[in-house]
Amino acid sequence: MPPVETIAVIGAGIMGRGIAHAAALGGYRTILEDLLPAALRKAETEIRSNLDKAVELGKVTADDADSAFRRIEFAASVEEAAREADLVIEAVPEEMESKIEIFTLLDKICRPTTLLASNTSSLSVTEIASVTYRAKKCVGMHFFNPVHKMKLLEIVRALETDDDTLSTAVEVGKRMGKEVVVIRESPGFITSRINAMIGNEAFHMLQEGIASAADIDKALKLGLNHPMGPFELVDLVGLDTRLSILEYLHKSLGEKYRPAPLLVQYVKAGRLGRKSGRGVFEYPETETSAR
Repeated sequence: MPPVETIAVIGAGIMGRGIAHAAALGGYRTILEDLLPAALRKAETEIRSNLDKAVELGKVTADDADSAFRRIEFAASVEEAAREADLVIEAVPEEMESKIEIFTLLDKICRPTTLLASNTSSLSVTEIASVTYRAKKCVGMHFFNPVHKMKLLEIVRALETDDDTLSTAVEVGKRMGKEVVVIRESPGFITSRINAMIGNEAFHMLQEGIASAADIDKALKLGLNHPMGPFELVDLVGLDTRLSILEYLHKSLGEKYRPAPLLVQYVKAGRLGRKSGRGVFEYPETETSAR
């Protein structure tokens, strides 16, 4: 299999721009796509800012940061981004319909040798790959938010993913500076399955008035040594994203994953987390993202 030299990232939201940052820093020519010009402008500004911060902290040299930034190109259409890519990483919302739509399009416009990866955190990569004529070249690459800081990458082997595709995805992940774990496809993989359970239980406790959100977060951080509390984390990830994951796990794995009514209520009220300015907690500076 030819080596990966160019990576296209589809979707310039929180995850997409983080993946582009990591890819460029790993030495890859990187093409970041989004249909919304404002999303691309925001991505460009944030990637530059995060690279500058890494220089300030001594994590990368100024030359390496500048070189990484120069490797990033921006595209306003999937066709423009993906036609020259050796690997395309989809980073659109956690909805099966959206991912299938993107993979159907990518299968038509990409070269036959191009690998397709989904950044899904819970959905079936096998089902996503089934709409293509290259299921053997499809794989899951589940990055974590914020991508430029988080070390873990879950690589998900779908039913038909071949050995070459899997080994290439592992190599790409390592060049991006990630610690890689390889998983046989199962709903929720490792982290989403466990995190969804913890976060859902936290919402049940909040709903029952057992403790405040701040105290529940404090208890898990200080008592279980979690770096973030479950409510801090869900506000970062997005309550709508967490609800979508729980609904999928509930459907796939049964009653123990039924979403807490309070979580459903918050999402219906538009309390989606940091990106909307309010989730479990309130944030004075809202962050909007396209995908």
